[in-house]
Amino acid sequence: MNSPSLLMRAAGLVIAGLATACGAAPRPSAIDRLKPCTVDEGPTDAYCGTYTVFENRDTRQGRQIDLRIVVLPALSAESQPDPIVFLAGGPGQGAAEMARQLRELLRPLQTERDIVLMDQRGTGKSHPLTCEGDRDSLAALDESDEAGLQRLKKCLDGYDADPTLYTTMIAMDDLDEVRGYLGYGAINVIGGSYGTRAGLVYLRRHGDRVRSIVLDGVAPPGMRLPLFFARDAQRALDKLLADCEADAGCHAKYPGLAARVPALLARLDKAPAKVRLVHPRTGMAENVTVDAAFIASILHASLYSPLVASLVPELVSRAEADDFQSMLALATLNESAAENMAIGMQLSVLCSEDHPFIKPGEVDTLSAGTVFARHLIKWRLAACDMWPKAQVPSSYHDPVVSDVPALLLSGDLDPVTPPEWGEEAASHLSKSKHVVVSGTGHGVTSTGCGLKMIRAFLKAASVDDVDASCATTPQRPPFFLTPAGPDPMAGGKQATP
Repeated sequence: MNSPSLLMRAAGLVIAGLATACGAAPRPSAIDRLKPCTVDEGPTDAYCGTYTVFENRDTRQGRQIDLRIVVLPALSAESQPDPIVFLAGGPGQGAAEMARQLRELLRPLQTERDIVLMDQRGTGKSHPLTCEGDRDSLAALDESDEAGLQRLKKCLDGYDADPTLYTTMIAMDDLDEVRGYLGYGAINVIGGSYGTRAGLVYLRRHGDRVRSIVLDGVAPPGMRLPLFFARDAQRALDKLLADCEADAGCHAKYPGLAARVPALLARLDKAPAKVRLVHPRTGMAENVTVDAAFIASILHASLYSPLVASLVPELVSRAEADDFQSMLALATLNESAAENMAIGMQLSVLCSEDHPFIKPGEVDTLSAGTVFARHLIKWRLAACDMWPKAQVPSSYHDPVVSDVPALLLSGDLDPVTPPEWGEEAASHLSKSKHVVVSGTGHGVTSTGCGLKMIRAFLKAASVDDVDASCATTPQRPPFFLTPAGPDPMAGGKQATP
């Protein structure tokens, strides 16, 4: 934000103060509470700071936590008083830690409103509960389940924290306290993925403070993560395989792919391949064992983005010949995102809010008939068996009922929060609109269509003015048929960016 805009906003505050009865002082603003960010704190045109809360909000005694805050100030001198509060996913991502990326993504929304980013307790730089392995080695591929659990146990024993106090409800009470500290009244919430759960929890606990809410990739409290991972991932994979079969070029080069994918995982489940792979970043070659769980996790991750998923037929074809180098490269594609993922905080959420409510036999029933089976959830279930758990009321999983204006967005190809979850949540929000965007994976906000709808929604805090006609335009990107990419003569349409 430039200096003239700052001066104009400051002048507005002075005028508002002079107009108050009895000469009362104006309410402190976010800029008053924070300071310009340094280069290592965040964008230098933003404002940074911390707010201290008790780890135990009930007793208000003992250990305290500094919550990291970044505010991207509105670009217009005539900005609106109700900011956008962005809630990150995971669970485990820190929103303030993503300030630079979010500034670029949400720039069209920053014109009229401040954007508030807070690292939720246990994430980013808010007393993070991290547990990182060695990313410079491929040894993790050969790590046994027992060794992985021991690594988690070592991290758990080393925390200066009570992991039972890092659940969503407590964190959303933190957020409301930060909202008041920054001088904001009503806010507009935008949540992505797990951030939609956090947003719904905030809506239930502090709904009088919410002007509007956007839920992108809806994961309601009743979802009981990670129970439906295999089922929902299989839905997205089946769509990809069917689209390949229907595409003349993909079908010709990769015939029978729908049968080959499960055959590949079945072979590796029975007899893992022992191969030598080169770490894509360090260039170090190591002997590793590739099993079905490794392939399942990479397939699942690739389905988040339709553009990345267009590589899957070729990667499967290479993996059938025990060439896993390309699969490995894909696995390390999102290392930067993994660095902003506090696994300890993630387990504190899942193991308290979800794991205790998964009934015996449900995992096997919902995973049956999928290539992913228990591969995507096995380690989480085992970790939760030993992770400390908070007591969460059974009513936590009840649908959130509200008349606050709500825009819900789902990608039709989403492998983790498919449209049915958005539809379920929308049915209990009386002033809501649920839009399913074609040809789109996990995250609609990052598309031009998504931002257009969000901006129209925020302007009036009403779904009545949201034009969703663009939702049917995006198409799956064409499949990679050559090392250089898609067939340039295929005539396929790229998904709308």
